[in-house]
Amino acid sequence: MAKVLYFARFRDAIGIGEELVDLVPSDNTLGALCIRLRERGGGYAVAFKDLEKVRGAIDLAMAPLDAPLGFPGEIAFFPPVTGG
Repeated sequence: MAKVLYFARFRDAIGIGEELVDLVPSDNTLGALCIRLRERGGGYAVAFKDLEKVRGAIDLAMAPLDAPLGFPGEIAFFPPVTGG
């Protein structure tokens, strides 16, 4: 089980800022978890519709969607950030 945090548009679409998620063997990468969450439908489908607009972190470290999950304590999802 991992704590999953949702920020910005993810939190707005899903309606919560965090939850505990039971990880299953098919959640072998951050992207695979995104797809499984999207399959929940509703706000999850909206939030994870376009995976090119998903950024993530595993245990406070930025990670690409093809990063292996392993056994994380915390996963975070947020939109791309721009600066200026």
